[in-house]
Amino acid sequence: MKSCGVSLAAAAPAFSDEEKKMAAGKPRGKTKEGTLSLTAEEREELSGLDSLLFGFLNLHENGAKTETLLLKAVCCYESLILKADGKVESEFFCQLGHFNLLLEDYPKALSAYQRYYSLQSDYWKNAAFLYGLGLVYFYYNAFHWAIKAFQEVLYVEPSFCRAKEIHLRLGLMFKVNTDYESSLKHFQLALIDSNPCTLSSVEIQFHIAHLYETQRMYHSAKEAYEQLLQTENLPAQVKATVLQQLGWMHHNVDLLGDQATKESCAIQYLQKSLEADPNSGQSWYFLGRCYSSIGKVQDAFISYRQSIDKSEASADTWCSIGVLYQQQNQPMDALQAYICAVQLDHGHAAAWMDLGTLYESCNQPQDAIKCYLNAARSKSCSNTSMLTGRIKVLQAQLCNLPQGSLQNKTKLLPSIEEAWSLPIPAELTSRQGAMNTAQQAYKAHHPNTEPVLGLSETPISQQPLPVHMITYSEVDDLSSPAKRKRISSPAKYLEQLRTDRDHLNPTQKLMLQQLESQFVLMQQGFNKGQNSHLPGSNDEQPSFSTDPALYLQAASTNIQTSHRMLPTSSITQGIAFNHLSHTATSGDQQGICCTKESTPSGNRSFVPEISSHTEDTPNGCAGVKGFSNRVQQLMAEPICSPNSRDSTSPNLISDNPQMSSLLIGKANESMMTGACDKVNSIHPESHTKTNNSVASLHSSVISTTAAKSADQTTTLGVTSISSPHIRLQTVNGKGLENSNSSKNTSLPMISRKPDSPIIPSMSVSIYSNSTEVLKACRNLDKNGLSNSHNLLDKCPPPRPPTSPYPPLPKDKLNPPTPSIYLESKRDAFFPPLHQFCINPKNPVTVIRGLAGALKLDLGLFSTKTLVEANNEHTVEVRTQLLQPADENWDPTGTKKIWRCESNRSHTTIAKYAQYQASSFQESLREENEKKMQHREYSDNESTSSDNGRRRKGPFKTIKFGTNIDLSDDKKWKLQLLELTKLPAFVRVVSAGNLLSHLGHTILGMNTVQLYMKVPGSRTPGHQENNNFCSVNINIGPGDCEWFVVPEGYWGVLNDFCEKNNLNFLMSSWWPNLEDLYEANVPVYRFIQRPGDLVWINAGTVHWVQAVGWCNNIAWNVGPLTASQYKLAVERYEWNKLQSVKSLVPMVHLSWNMARNIKVSDPKLFEMIKYCLMKILKQCLTLREALITAGKEITWHGRTNDEPAHYCSICEVEVFDLLFVTNESNSQKTYIVHCQDCARKASGNLDNFVVLEEYKIEDLMQVYDQFTLAPSVSSSSS
Repeated sequence: MKSCGVSLAAAAPAFSDEEKKMAAGKPRGKTKEGTLSLTAEEREELSGLDSLLFGFLNLHENGAKTETLLLKAVCCYESLILKADGKVESEFFCQLGHFNLLLEDYPKALSAYQRYYSLQSDYWKNAAFLYGLGLVYFYYNAFHWAIKAFQEVLYVEPSFCRAKEIHLRLGLMFKVNTDYESSLKHFQLALIDSNPCTLSSVEIQFHIAHLYETQRMYHSAKEAYEQLLQTENLPAQVKATVLQQLGWMHHNVDLLGDQATKESCAIQYLQKSLEADPNSGQSWYFLGRCYSSIGKVQDAFISYRQSIDKSEASADTWCSIGVLYQQQNQPMDALQAYICAVQLDHGHAAAWMDLGTLYESCNQPQDAIKCYLNAARSKSCSNTSMLTGRIKVLQAQLCNLPQGSLQNKTKLLPSIEEAWSLPIPAELTSRQGAMNTAQQAYKAHHPNTEPVLGLSETPISQQPLPVHMITYSEVDDLSSPAKRKRISSPAKYLEQLRTDRDHLNPTQKLMLQQLESQFVLMQQGFNKGQNSHLPGSNDEQPSFSTDPALYLQAASTNIQTSHRMLPTSSITQGIAFNHLSHTATSGDQQGICCTKESTPSGNRSFVPEISSHTEDTPNGCAGVKGFSNRVQQLMAEPICSPNSRDSTSPNLISDNPQMSSLLIGKANESMMTGACDKVNSIHPESHTKTNNSVASLHSSVISTTAAKSADQTTTLGVTSISSPHIRLQTVNGKGLENSNSSKNTSLPMISRKPDSPIIPSMSVSIYSNSTEVLKACRNLDKNGLSNSHNLLDKCPPPRPPTSPYPPLPKDKLNPPTPSIYLESKRDAFFPPLHQFCINPKNPVTVIRGLAGALKLDLGLFSTKTLVEANNEHTVEVRTQLLQPADENWDPTGTKKIWRCESNRSHTTIAKYAQYQASSFQESLREENEKKMQHREYSDNESTSSDNGRRRKGPFKTIKFGTNIDLSDDKKWKLQLLELTKLPAFVRVVSAGNLLSHLGHTILGMNTVQLYMKVPGSRTPGHQENNNFCSVNINIGPGDCEWFVVPEGYWGVLNDFCEKNNLNFLMSSWWPNLEDLYEANVPVYRFIQRPGDLVWINAGTVHWVQAVGWCNNIAWNVGPLTASQYKLAVERYEWNKLQSVKSLVPMVHLSWNMARNIKVSDPKLFEMIKYCLMKILKQCLTLREALITAGKEITWHGRTNDEPAHYCSICEVEVFDLLFVTNESNSQKTYIVHCQDCARKASGNLDNFVVLEEYKIEDLMQVYDQFTLAPSVSSSSS
């Protein structure tokens, strides 16, 4: 098993010393100093243990021996770290992180991984480390960083043996982040992988079905659920959960039939679910809701009581019981039920609202106001404006009442303060048990601990990041936040644990022994430099000290919470599918409803809501409480989510300053505010050196990663081209170069046993000929189809650029847009115009008057002409909200957001033309009416001020006709012929356009697309595909407003997208200009008039809104420059990291460029040549490996205009050697797979045929003939 790759040389001296001690008759396991040591057999066993076993190494069943060994190894490592004063090899900490991860000691695992990261500059080469780190982040619900870590694993090692686990977790996290497209893709990638996984295929299929439901694709969800029920030998718990989902969906969704039929089906499904799992409190609760909706009060009450008995404390159930009592005119019982709900979950907005309604109905407005205020403060409250209005009405009523009238009036109900401490009536005797179990739930940081899928009965935990530790004796006080305390001394932990020694189980006693050992180490002066922290940017993970007091605290947490630690088979540490839990308060929520739970840690969780006013509101979120015991309650926002700057509870920082300071981090002793931004990835934004590649010209050299010897996935990594800063690391105040020089104690490091020796990297110059490359490849060790080798030098995963430094002053954030005015055809063909446009210093250029200067007939692209030419041509329609160009509001008009609603549909040119015309006529009528009503207003009143008055909504719905394909030269002959009048550098096809050398069509890139607009039509923020340049001409008659940000700032916009739960590459987003100005991001803003051409330079970020009624035409071009090629390859690699398909096949294009183009620019030549060399080496090595393994390669060849090939599964480009299934090959459909996906489906490739597109001799000839052309003085490169 491949793991850390620890140096045998470093470990050998320690091994020999240990063997001498054993031979001398020393007590087994002890050295002369009395500390623990590992035997040779134990070291041998530990050598096979790393993060890859997480979830597959069961320490809770017949795993006591392994657990004991891991605990002993941790003690030994910590003791040796103490002796070495922390100056040990980095791999030592990586192993320690793995061992702690397998022991589910997440705080210590994170701390050890942090140290490894700080010491190992090329940590990204270690896939097992990245995987372990991702699991820890995943456990803490730090999804932002878990996603990054997992993506980097798949990038550096596409054939990673736990790729299925990664895809599963990525699917879960993207689902929570509402990135449903990415979620579905990763779930499907997990489903096709035949490797073992901690979730079964049917469970993954369930998640896909629920994903449809969450997106309100109810018919697709119903079909997927019903298909699951047809599965043979479906586990009872999965069956029960599927039936539960179907039942709740029928109760909520109007689309599934009339009310009576829906409720009947819902009850039947839920009853069948309870037959499969009678102990499901959630199903009982849903059944109660169904009975309540049809008036069966007694049946509903019985179901609710069953739910409480089965699922212990549930705020939802108590809220619903309150609704039931209130409907039966039993206000006192309703009051106490609501009190139960809000005591269980202080942030349960629905219960607070219903309680306020109850008080209001009893004419107690003061108490009602208090309840409404509590509801409005809850993060789950979706109708704050309504509540605010109601509060104002009640306050006004109070002001109008005579003084003393309230005091003299008899109250029907106790006040909220009195109700909070009322004794429990006999009718609700089960409440006491519920409250007791609520305290237990608080201990576990999760109110829903019911196992649903029949796995371990261990309660599920939902741990926050370890910002503070809770002592064993304090757990009983956790239900009262006011009683929470902090223990300042670790010794006090130990003292209390020793007091409770008789009550600990064997595992806890063993952990207590470990704690006692660590306390002894602390007394000996463990880690003198406890204040040392890694310097780093705001985007780095703060360092976790190995200070003994804190380490001891971390250890004590394991004992305090050992009853709630997740079993190693768990799939989502810190996660449950409470995004499956029902929410019935807000009908427009997409299956996820967040409330802040008043737990001791201040963590947040999804809590279902009930409201008497909207019980039957359709809702896409069906309820499954803990779909599997492998999963946990999901926090709405992780405590330190990097996506939210204000999501940290105040006590996270103040209650335990020592631990909090570690979480915040000290970068060069500077104080950084806000914990949420500081619990970040330990990945630096920039860490690669600019002098370590073959052609390091201004850090822009292309290098290729092939993580495995037989890896079909091509990587064209650009090394650190975007960040000029190199991170400086210090360890204990010293530079890394000195960190291991003093007191370098020999340590018994565990030597890992990789499947086979690591292949040495090949240093072949780009000026070597193909024969030398072939020779170098054949000198590599042959290992068949094994994927355990590093064929090529790995490149670090690509990262977005940091914001340029120094930041621009505020008066430079609205720069003038570069504009050129043309008066004649000669001006348009003047060579400096080309040079000006492609200059990287100009992110955008507006060429004014182009149509007039060239006498372009723009009427050929008018709506009238288009209808006459092809009225049935397809138009993609985007339904949007009409908003001010410089603002983007949520649909209710209450707050500015980044998410831009844009729903897709299709129509024809004729139908859209009719809409466009009717929109214009309607606007004229409105304008005339406005003039009649407001004659006193000036005719020149600005549109923006009018928009400002209307910005709060409701917003008008508009339709934008986009992506109309004009590639067919038979249908659009006149239009395409007219565009040949343009200068060569902006033409659709030209010799100097890289996209003209693809050899096939990419619609909208090397073909023309048309856009038909009405005022307000938006093209959301984006960079062009693969960062190519773009040309856009406004046909008119109206204008368009453009917003442009230079390429160097795309990393800042990517960060904003992440903070707003948006995918920079795939989501629709409209930047908030206030956010950009605050972040010192310059924004070019200008109007494009009819006949103006806008040139968007490579990598420029832009978004556009139509001011009037107009049409636009656009396409992409690729100037033959080093800058364009570099940025295109950068995006190719970033897309691969993000699992997004690159529309431009850069490998295929690079070879065509080598065949067709003479390159005289040395920078561009070296990048292309280096890319070709990497690809050639990869093709040669893969071919040799297949032949050695006895796999036949069949000649397939290529036809003219045949597109480049992509993997049908993961969508990476596949070059030369295509893996197709036997069935696909026999049917001549040729569904292509990359090698990694083929091996996941069939480990030995028995079910696949390998087709060869190019003769290896031809590729070698192209490589050799591609040489640097003589420089031309007038070269435009």
